[in-house]
Amino acid sequence: MSTVADTALPQPSAAERVRSTLARAASLSLTTHGQGYDLIGLHSVDPKGQITLHPQADSPLMAETACAPRGSLAALLEFTDIAPTAVRDRVRARVTVSGWLTPADGDDGPLRLDTARVTLRTPAEVVDVGLDEMTLTEPDPLAIEEAAMLTHLADAHKDMVTGLLALAGPRMPRGMTRAVPLALDRHGITLRCEYTSGHYDLRFLFPVTARDAAEAGEQILQLLAAPGPCPHRRPSPRRP
Repeated sequence: MSTVADTALPQPSAAERVRSTLARAASLSLTTHGQGYDLIGLHSVDPKGQITLHPQADSPLMAETACAPRGSLAALLEFTDIAPTAVRDRVRARVTVSGWLTPADGDDGPLRLDTARVTLRTPAEVVDVGLDEMTLTEPDPLAIEEAAMLTHLADAHKDMVTGLLALAGPRMPRGMTRAVPLALDRHGITLRCEYTSGHYDLRFLFPVTARDAAEAGEQILQLLAAPGPCPHRRPSPRRP
């Protein structure tokens, strides 16, 4: 059994998910025609989504770029969005960005990626994101603080997780072994409900869209104060 939250419910767009993944990623995998690289702490993303790599001047990547025709190296970058909590199937999404690497500030400077294509892969869908959307979209306001908030909720506030589950009422499938916070964004929070075989993702919408971490915390408290189950929070099943 594997299910995901109903995509009709308000949630970040594909472009927002891409920008949020890029904003919080500490590492990436890079593939060129001649080599594969795992880069940790060697990239930056500007407010418009422009990706820049910062390898050492004497690195193989810099040497490969210098030997590329016209100094432009075809490259494929992959970013993996991993749930910060210890849930089953922790990969929430993968983002691939293809384009050409060129020196940004002279031969020994950082490498700017001239993006050609961006693709978001999730358990529910594969979506190509337009370059204009990438430029015009900002990361979710909770993207950077999401990991700390979810791990704190899972470690220190299991009672709140139990309270959220109570909002699902009798619609929850029986046989759950545990529930763990999976994702948090300005629209709501998602729990992963695990079973002996498979899992079930349950999404709860905030009463009001959160603009920062403090407001998200307040919205979770508002959910817990709700008088009873909310029918619009029902997830829809998907086959594995």
